Amino acid sequence: MKVGINVRIDVTKIDKSRLYKGAKGTYLDLTTFVDTAVADQYENNGFISQSQTKEERDAKKKTPILGNVKVFYTDSSSPDGTSEYGNSGKVKQVMQEADLLEDDIPF
Repeated sequence: MKVGINVRIDVTKIDKSRLYKGAKGTYLDLTTFVDTAVADQYENNGFISQSQTKEERDAKKKTPILGNVKVFYTDSSSPDGTSEYGNSGKVKQVMQEADLLEDDIPF
């Protein structure tokens, strides 16, 4: 199954001591939990936080939540054979709207 997810984080909440140098850049390990079937009042389906170390997991220490995740696409089939688009519509409807927009494109 394919899932499209938008991620939005507050970079001011990043613990910069957790940034590390890798072979091709500077990295930060993140963890996200997503429930495609449930959305909160803002249509978010989960959250993203900095990954915990083993010691933090053992001590049940929580890392700060940096932001939210929102599912905007999933190709899982619904009972009527169409695919879901986010939490509120169908891919078929979006594709039809996109087709209307493409009529104005000169190439």
